Amino acid sequence: MDDASLEERLGAAVRAKRIDIGLTRKELAATANVSAGALAHLENGQGATVRTLVRALVALDATGWLDQLHTPSPAFSPLAVAAQARAAARTQARAKVRRAPRASRASRAS
Repeated sequence: MDDASLEERLGAAVRAKRIDIGLTRKELAATANVSAGALAHLENGQGATVRTLVRALVALDATGWLDQLHTPSPAFSPLAVAAQARAAARTQARAKVRRAPRASRASRAS
């Protein structure tokens, strides 16, 4: 998907949210402290600043989607990884050390 398509999708989502809330473009522009023209550019996917987007999202109480842009990775501990590797090596070493069964006394006597 190209940049223009993504900008149009983003603008359409902002427009839909504004309409769901029941605001006109002029009302949202005033609440977000941006010009109606800047908001029109955003909603039409015609290039908008990050500031316009952020202000519109704050005014729409729709900043939660930003959390989806970054999901924290699980905690990584090099020491825990090393300990797991040592434990696995010990387990493998024990498996290799198993001795062959001893010959029975009867077979040794012959």
